[in-house]
Amino acid sequence: MIAVAIDGPAGAGKSSIARRVASEIGFIYVDTGALYRSIGLHMLRQNIFPGDAQTVKKELEHVDIALEFKNGEQRVILCGEDVSDFIRTSEVSKASSQVSAIPAVREFLLELQKNLAKTHNVIMDGRDIGTVVLPNAQVKLFLTASPEERAKRRHKEMLEKGCKADFSAILQEIRERDDRDANREIAPLVPAEDAVVVDTTGMTIQEVIDKIKEFIAAQTA
Repeated sequence: MIAVAIDGPAGAGKSSIARRVASEIGFIYVDTGALYRSIGLHMLRQNIFPGDAQTVKKELEHVDIALEFKNGEQRVILCGEDVSDFIRTSEVSKASSQVSAIPAVREFLLELQKNLAKTHNVIMDGRDIGTVVLPNAQVKLFLTASPEERAKRRHKEMLEKGCKADFSAILQEIRERDDRDANREIAPLVPAEDAVVVDTTGMTIQEVIDKIKEFIAAQTA
């Protein structure tokens, strides 16, 4: 099995790019961020503060998460419900960042992620894939871009979906997320020592996709 680990900060385009690359080369795409978002969504639905480590840990006993793949597209099943279309709000994004800093949550999801890589050729994206989840991945990439570039992309994406979006608020949220992710005690956001860092500022999605496909072809030839 071949594993490709793609890490990077919020808004770097990891998910959309990894999904496209996986589709083009016939791999399974695993969006690990969606798993954390699902736990964040569950806690919000249960009126549990996502940063309350003790309560969140206890509630995990009632959380069941599975991944299904339909036509190569990942769908997240939370306690029997497909929540793939409910986990992309700003509120859930903030909640996912909070629960991801809780060790019990990361341990809860770790085995699920590892098992997927044992049984499929995968492209997995997140924030600690190359360092913690798949340290032996054949290809490790770290996608990044300036906070302003990432905010611009997120702003455009939300407007295209017909959602209200404030650029300044999005930029502030991204900067706060970067700070939380980089400074958390458990699995902080850093490139793996053997990862190739790709700064996508000013690059088109297709340019990034082509570059990543070149890296994968070179490492797995």
